[in-house]
Amino acid sequence: MARSLASWLNRLAFLRGLVFILAVVVALTYLGLSREVRLGLDLKGGTQLTLQALPTQEVPEITPEVMQGVEAVVQQRINGLGVTEPLIQISGRDRLFVQLPGVADPDRAVALLGDTAQLEFRKGLVPVSALPRNEQGEVTAGENPEALFERVGLTGDLLRNAYPQAPRRGSQSWEVLLEFKPEGAEKFAQLTRELAGTGRPIGIFLDDVLISAPIVGPEFARTGITGGTAVITGNFTVETATDLAIKLKAGALPVPIRVIENRTVGATLGEESVRRSLYAGIAGLVLVFVFMVAYYRLPGLVADLALLIYALCTFALFQLLGVTMTLPGIAGFILSIGMAVDANVLIFERIKEELRAGKSLYKSISEGFNRAFSSILDSNVTTLLVCGVLFWLGMGLVKGFAVTLGIGILVSFFTAITCTRTLLLAAMAIPSLRKPELYGVRMEAAQS
Repeated sequence: MARSLASWLNRLAFLRGLVFILAVVVALTYLGLSREVRLGLDLKGGTQLTLQALPTQEVPEITPEVMQGVEAVVQQRINGLGVTEPLIQISGRDRLFVQLPGVADPDRAVALLGDTAQLEFRKGLVPVSALPRNEQGEVTAGENPEALFERVGLTGDLLRNAYPQAPRRGSQSWEVLLEFKPEGAEKFAQLTRELAGTGRPIGIFLDDVLISAPIVGPEFARTGITGGTAVITGNFTVETATDLAIKLKAGALPVPIRVIENRTVGATLGEESVRRSLYAGIAGLVLVFVFMVAYYRLPGLVADLALLIYALCTFALFQLLGVTMTLPGIAGFILSIGMAVDANVLIFERIKEELRAGKSLYKSISEGFNRAFSSILDSNVTTLLVCGVLFWLGMGLVKGFAVTLGIGILVSFFTAITCTRTLLLAAMAIPSLRKPELYGVRMEAAQS
C-alpha cells in the first residue's frame, strides 16, 4: 500500500513537471515568436559611418569629455531618426564609429549627423529690404553678417523642444516649431518687442548661416511674442523639417565633426549570411540529434527533445529581450547549443557508471544528475564570467556574441537539469522503457 502511494505521488510530481515545462515552452514561444526579428547591420544592411571630431579655437584639444559630448548628441539625433538598434562607439582619441541598420540613404545620415547645428537668433540692424539676396532671391547675410545682425545671446541652448509642423493653409512648405525654456522665452519676447514694427528682421542662423529672416508685426510692439514658442519658416519639405527639428532638439555638437568614411552595406549580403547560418545550424542540430540517439539510446532521444525546447526558449527570449541578431550573435547561439549537449553528455556518462555499478535505474538517474551537477555548474559559471568580460570590455559585434552566448548558457542549464531529468523520469514510468540496454548499458547486474 505504501509503495503504491509513493509510486502515485512520484507520477504526480512528474506530471506537474511536464505541465510546467509545457507551459514555459508554450508561453515563451507565443510571446517571442510573435515579434519581428531584429537584425544587425551585417544581416539587414544599412549605413556605416566613421566620424572625426575637429578642434576649434574654443576647444583646441579633443579630450575624452569632448568625445562623450559628441557621442551623446549623435545618439540623440539618431534616436530622433527612428533607427532601431544603432551602434555608436568612440574609437581612438577623436573618432566615432556609427552603424545604422536599415538606413539606405547615407546622404541623409551624413547631413543629419555632420552639421554642428548651432542655432542662434540675432537682432537685425537694417531693414530686410537692405539685405543681400542670392540668385534664387533668398535673403542672405552676405560676407559680413556681424554688420547686419547683432548677437543677443538667444541660442539653441535655451530651447526645450522642436517639432516639424505641417504646411498651413495656402502654403506648400513645412515649418519647424520651437519651444523655449523660460529664460529663452523671456529673451525671445524682449527681442521681438524691440523689432516689432521696425521692418528689421530676426536673423535665424544655423551654424552661422542665415536660414530665415522673419519680420515682427507692429501688434507685438508692447509685449513682444509671448508664450515661449517660435516658428522657423522656409522652403522645408517634411524630410528637411524633420531633420532640422531632430538636430535642434538634440542640441549642438560641442565641436565640428567630419565624415572620413561612408560605407553602405547591402541587404543581399545579409540574406546570404542568414541563409548559410541557418543551413549550418540545421546541419549541426541534425548531426547532434543523430549522435545522441545512436550513442546514448533513450537518454539521447530525451536530450534531443530537451534541445528542441532549448532552441525554442532561447530564440523566444532573444525576441522578448530585444536582442539584435548579428552573425557573431548567431555563432554564440550555435555555440551555446554545444554547451547544452555537453551538459547532457556529462549526466548520461554518470548514469551509465551508476548502472554498471549495479544500482537500480531510478537510483542511477538520480545519482547521475546529482554527481554531474557540480561539473555542469562550474563550466556554466566560468563561461558566463567570460561572457560578462566580453560584454563589459568588448564593443559592437563582440557584445552581441556575449549576449546570445550568455542567454543560451542560462537556458541550457535549465533544459539540461530540469527538462532532461523530468522527461527521463517520465519515461521510467513506462515499464517497457526500464531496460538498461535502452540506456547504453548491457549488464546483467543492472537492475531496473
